[in-house]
Amino acid sequence: MTRRELLIGSAAATVLPAFDAPVTAMGIATTSLMTARRPHDTLEFLEYCHTLGAGGIQASLTSLDPSYLKKLRARAEELAMYIEVMAELPHKDADAAEFEGSMRAAKDVGALCIRTACLGGRRYENFSDLAAWQAFVTASRAAIDRAVPIVTRHQMPLAIENHKDWTARELASLMKDRSSEYLGVCLDTGNNIALLDEPMETIEILAPFTLSTHFKDMAMESYPDGFLLSEVPLGAGIIDLPRAVATIRRARPKTRFSLEMITRNPLEVPCLTEKYWATFPGRSGKYLAGTLRLIPRSVSRLQHLPRIDDQSRQDLLQLEEDNIRKSLSYAHTRLGL
Repeated sequence: MTRRELLIGSAAATVLPAFDAPVTAMGIATTSLMTARRPHDTLEFLEYCHTLGAGGIQASLTSLDPSYLKKLRARAEELAMYIEVMAELPHKDADAAEFEGSMRAAKDVGALCIRTACLGGRRYENFSDLAAWQAFVTASRAAIDRAVPIVTRHQMPLAIENHKDWTARELASLMKDRSSEYLGVCLDTGNNIALLDEPMETIEILAPFTLSTHFKDMAMESYPDGFLLSEVPLGAGIIDLPRAVATIRRARPKTRFSLEMITRNPLEVPCLTEKYWATFPGRSGKYLAGTLRLIPRSVSRLQHLPRIDDQSRQDLLQLEEDNIRKSLSYAHTRLGL
């Protein structure tokens, strides 16, 4: 595997592995199908994504059985599709053996990297006070410190998603503190709007560390406690997608683009409530003002956010697939992916 040295600000050079294979068509993360289809088998998901014209997948592994992994790798190579594996961090010492097993399995299927996240929920929902957030930060750093020697030993890059937990600068600081060639970011292009980070600034800050992506577009609406936030098909929202692609490619030329188009009801971001601000002692009103200014731009492009309450399961299955197909088409025709 070749390596590319990237100088981040005034910090010392951080070395991240660069992928050897050429850039392929956009892939799909299983989270794009978390509403209706909910794929359970990695090989079946690979086959389904191939029928949609995707270039790869980001998914958990159904089985760690060697024969299954061999079959999955052979089929991915036959279809010229990449694989990125989803796995959980070792949050306790007892989890280290399971995490290492995931590394071995990822190597066996020829995975490009492991995508993970520190928090399953959302910062402003999970934590009611600063002390609880700080305890999470301490625990997350310990989990990452358990993981880094393992991924280094297996030479398997680990990509931590900005999962509505870390602000862009917090996650970038974490990357710089560790400065490991096998530690980077799964850059979600929309999540940090929920933390009042400007979307392009998030992409620019995290692009140099980006090993994988959850590539998405977002739309917004006002509601009494703040704003509503939705994934929408690529091109229908407020993210400057051509600029996002250019920024990531400039920093990490061979990083794959994996679609995360979640078809669901809008998420409530209660940024006008007291609880929301409990874990953001360093944030000022400028972040709130900058984010709220995005809403009129979103409304001008999409009058109402999509809602799925009245959809049958069959309708949802079709809507999920339609949203993915629209996004893949946009990526191919407008973004060169």
